[in-house]
Amino acid sequence: MNSVFILFLGLLWYAMIYFIYGKIMDKNVIKPDDLIPTPANQLNDGVDYVPSPTPILFGHHFSSIAGAGPIVGPILAYSLFGWGAALLWILLGTAFIGITHDYFSLMISVRNKGVSITEIAEKSISPTAKWLFSIFVWLSLVLIVAVFAIITAKTLESEPQIAIPTIGLIFLAIIFGFAVYRWKVKLILATIGAWILLFILVDLGFRFPVSASYQTWFYLFLIYSFIASSIPVWVLLQPRDYLSMTILFVGLTLGYIGMLFLHPVINGPIHTVFLSKNTPLIPMLFVIIACGAISGFHSIVASGTTSKQLKKESAGKIIGMGGMISEGILALLVLMLVSSALFWQKAPEALSSFIFQGLVKKGPIITFGTAFGRASSAMGIPLKIGIAFGILMLNAFVLTTLDTALRLARFVFQEALVKDKPVLSNRWVASLISVIFAYILAATKSWNIIWPIFGSANQLIAALSLFTVTAYLAGVKKPTLYSYIPALFMWIVTESALFYLLFLNYINKFGKTTGDTILTVLSFILIILGGIVGVEAIKAINRKKRL
Repeated sequence: MNSVFILFLGLLWYAMIYFIYGKIMDKNVIKPDDLIPTPANQLNDGVDYVPSPTPILFGHHFSSIAGAGPIVGPILAYSLFGWGAALLWILLGTAFIGITHDYFSLMISVRNKGVSITEIAEKSISPTAKWLFSIFVWLSLVLIVAVFAIITAKTLESEPQIAIPTIGLIFLAIIFGFAVYRWKVKLILATIGAWILLFILVDLGFRFPVSASYQTWFYLFLIYSFIASSIPVWVLLQPRDYLSMTILFVGLTLGYIGMLFLHPVINGPIHTVFLSKNTPLIPMLFVIIACGAISGFHSIVASGTTSKQLKKESAGKIIGMGGMISEGILALLVLMLVSSALFWQKAPEALSSFIFQGLVKKGPIITFGTAFGRASSAMGIPLKIGIAFGILMLNAFVLTTLDTALRLARFVFQEALVKDKPVLSNRWVASLISVIFAYILAATKSWNIIWPIFGSANQLIAALSLFTVTAYLAGVKKPTLYSYIPALFMWIVTESALFYLLFLNYINKFGKTTGDTILTVLSFILIILGGIVGVEAIKAINRKKRL
């Protein structure tokens, strides 16, 4: 089957979901009203609550939720199970679970002064649910900071040619932020100017690669994330994320057009086996592909930073629903790139460098960059440039996730854990505490032990967020089926995945190594936590429906 045919149908599907299903949800549930002042306007403090132009906020939101997830997940799922099941989950998960999760989390936060989803859990479910949810979310965010600081440092250590554009983008974003917000330069002119400077930075990166040790980059990015998470959003976070978004959309455009020129036939298997490398297709597919279908991290972003910057309610659909669909479009492109632009096991001798099974051993970043490079080369772009741009595109989003996760960790720490303690709730102190814990996880390599169950933890956040949304909707007498069915589905598959990991992977090794012991204990804790919050949520939903 030709990959272009699937890409075309996928884009048509997403357009129908946005304009038809999205309109139905708006009419029946959200009912956006621009006459209602948003928290960004009501509580404008110039730091976290800042009414923002829709294109810039879309860039910030999309860059924050995307990260490496919609690239890494589809590649891993394809390597394990083939492209068929992954394709179905990306298309159906985004349409009926992901957009509901993201859009509802955003708009319910907007209707509640921009507080995070954990705070809404207290009002809609119970104080117990809020505390368990908050602690779990904070620890997950700290883990993300640790891991993404490591990933970014290792990428720059191995690819010194992208050091200048990666670091330069930070300073370029600051200039862009001042140009738009303080010097009142028109957005289109500022964007064109930024792209000209970005091309110069990319060229300088190839001419003057910057080599530094992993340790140097690691410390640099932790310091960077600490500063970026505490300063006003308009100074760095918003403009940098907006520019990262433009990089991705240029990459998406080049990728889709490149596939149109290359029009490769899918050569990988539609299905391999149900149990691959001791990993069953069900329920683990729903955990492996998170971003690109549904991800709990999105609800934390939507209710943590985006809701505090939304200028008007009608922009919520463009940002919340449009951001999730854009991520689905990216995941779809990635899946088609690796299954058709690359060769599963064998290739003609002239194309031997494009064999998927060999590339995937080098990691998803190299795999994606190579597939992207081959597609873009069909338009005459030199392969080396295409590969480098693909890597830069991914790395820009990894960096975005790093500082956004720390900012969100600060919000959760301030709002939910130390709300009544003035010293600890100071934004600089809260950020410092979070970054210190991230450093400990990274320096002691504890993250390496915990990371295998992070996918399940992330999807458990998604299930609990959907339960919180449903409980809120039940309380205000709005239709709940749009979110309740996805909540039950994600709760069941995530708990099943954790049971599988606990009983088939970890418990039989309990005590043999420190790592297995920790994973056993953590899996058990997550199962209990998810069970308690889920049951409390179901009780709250049923109680509110009876009122």
